[in-house]
Amino acid sequence: MLVPALLLFFCLRGRAGGSPHFLQQPNDLVVLLGDEARLPCALGAYWGLVQWTKDGLALGGERDLPGWSRYWISGNEANGQHDLHIKPVELEDQASYECQATQAGLRSRPARLHVLVPPEAPQVLGGPSVSLIAGVPVNLTCRSRGDARPTPELLWFRDGIQLDRTTFHQTLLKEGTTGSVESILSLTPSNHDDGATLVCRARSQALPAGKDTAITLSLQYPPVVTLSAEPQTVQEGEKVTFLCQATAQPPVTGYRWAKGGSPVLGARGPMLEVVADASFLTAPVSCEVSNAVGSANRSTALDVQFGPILQAKPEPISVDVGEDASFSCAWRGNPLPRVTWTRRGGAQVLGFGPTLRLPSVGPEDAGDYVCRAEPGLSGLGGGAAEARLTVNAPPIVTALHSAPAFLRGPARLQCLVFASPAPDAVVWSWDEGFLAAGSRGRFLVETFPAPEGSGGQGPGLISVLHISGTQESDFSRGFNCSARNRLGEGGTRVSLGRRDLLPTVQIIAGVAAVAMTLLMVITGVALCCWHHSKASFSKQKNLVQIPGGSDGSSSRGAEETGSSEHRAPIVHTDHSDLVLDEEGSLGTKDPTNGYYKVRGVSVSLSLGEAPGGGLFLPPPSPLGPPGTPTFYDFNPHLGMVPPCRLYRARAGYLTTPHPRAFTSYIKPTSFGPPDLAPGTPPFPYTAFPTPSHPRLQTHV
Repeated sequence: MLVPALLLFFCLRGRAGGSPHFLQQPNDLVVLLGDEARLPCALGAYWGLVQWTKDGLALGGERDLPGWSRYWISGNEANGQHDLHIKPVELEDQASYECQATQAGLRSRPARLHVLVPPEAPQVLGGPSVSLIAGVPVNLTCRSRGDARPTPELLWFRDGIQLDRTTFHQTLLKEGTTGSVESILSLTPSNHDDGATLVCRARSQALPAGKDTAITLSLQYPPVVTLSAEPQTVQEGEKVTFLCQATAQPPVTGYRWAKGGSPVLGARGPMLEVVADASFLTAPVSCEVSNAVGSANRSTALDVQFGPILQAKPEPISVDVGEDASFSCAWRGNPLPRVTWTRRGGAQVLGFGPTLRLPSVGPEDAGDYVCRAEPGLSGLGGGAAEARLTVNAPPIVTALHSAPAFLRGPARLQCLVFASPAPDAVVWSWDEGFLAAGSRGRFLVETFPAPEGSGGQGPGLISVLHISGTQESDFSRGFNCSARNRLGEGGTRVSLGRRDLLPTVQIIAGVAAVAMTLLMVITGVALCCWHHSKASFSKQKNLVQIPGGSDGSSSRGAEETGSSEHRAPIVHTDHSDLVLDEEGSLGTKDPTNGYYKVRGVSVSLSLGEAPGGGLFLPPPSPLGPPGTPTFYDFNPHLGMVPPCRLYRARAGYLTTPHPRAFTSYIKPTSFGPPDLAPGTPPFPYTAFPTPSHPRLQTHV
């Protein structure tokens, strides 16, 4: 094992020391212009001449290479080290180099020397300050000139961030060389780009960090407007201040204010003061600012709080029965108003919001519906709007009250018709015929408009049937009032009531009651007065005073005259046989037809006074139906003490106390006007005949 290893060692050593060979050969080298280039070369077992060639041209065998001031060979020659140095490297040094052992006939592989030329700082056209107009597209050009090797790359940066949207363009001067390199940056500047710095960088392998050229953008732009309002939220009627601020290059030249697109007259500066109302919520305020480049505007709407304002009223609608109905109304307010629906006259809320829907309506749904909005926070605004729902249905016919009629007299029947749509006609019908308008025999029909029915029943009509000369059959049969429209027919039955004259039996009973009452009153009063005055009468009670007799008549007349002013209201009997002469005195007609020669007597009845000076009026007689004349019953008052001076005579006195003394003659069948005191009401009993009596045979 040891013997073969020793043999291999001595074999290799003998070979190395035997023939010349390259221990190290040069490689391609890239060097920056102006730097030093070193191409290594090392030979073994060779102690002869070593030289370098440049593109095939021998540089010489001396180590200092005379004639090539920037070239030399370095290294330990005894060790076979022959390195080529070039310093400073220039563009002409870029070539292919070989290391040759001429005596041994050895040549190294060619090594290519590349000389890099760093780019110069690029140039931006229009720099270092470029004036631009905001919003106008522009191209910025960056150009690199010179013999930079390799061709540089041009890049754009802003705030350290590389920009895209660039176009690269290269110009060739001649084959193998470049003239200039350009890079174009396309951009549309805005006002925010004013004062911005852009950098164009030329970068290559020769200069990896590159060289920069910076420019500043000087931008002309229309105004940038900021509009504010103070306060932004405001109650209606409060004052608001708008402030319009703007930045512009060149400076601002003018302001213009508008509200809802309409100019605000007189507003020129950057401030505007207004009094807020509801219109500012939907009509924003705008401020337009101008300069030499252009103009810009901003607008803002105020948050104006106001009460509800009606924008759209609900419309009246008419639908057929069974169909759906819908109402709509619109209120505007801030905050949004709360809208409710009710029926007029009712408190129940039927719905909320701008729309009310009523499904499958019936006649009971007809009426007025109210859309109501509550007032806002300020307490202002709000209100209600209403619309009518008319439900189209068959006519509704109602009989109106008709007064009872007399037989063979005129009569009138009435009916009330409500219908929507309006009826085609209103027809009256009875047993033998019908009539819608005009006249027919004893019948006449008239139609009049009536007020609209409550609840949206539609227009109303009153139809009247006139009957002239009623007959018995008119009171027993019914009359039909009917109406028809496109939805159906409605009708009602109207009857004619009868009105009769006062029955004869009731009249006779009433007359008898009045006569009996009168007789009882007169008799009772006469007896009362006789008892009170019997002390003053003479013993010859049965004598009748003859006209022109004693002086007692004159004294009695004086008494009557003196007390007449204080007498209570009186009622007089009406006797046609007691005649007033032209001077107002009683006539001298003898009521005994000559049997007694006496003068006529006028008898008066004092009824007395009620407390407070009123006249005692007796209650009505229960005899007879309502509407018959009133008969008075004096029986409740017969217990009263009447005044003693009952009998009054203008010419003489009949002093007999006998109760039948003044009824002892045949009473005439007719009566004249009663002798009433002023203000005394007449009594109806005077219109009826008084029973007659046989002549009284009296002997004096």
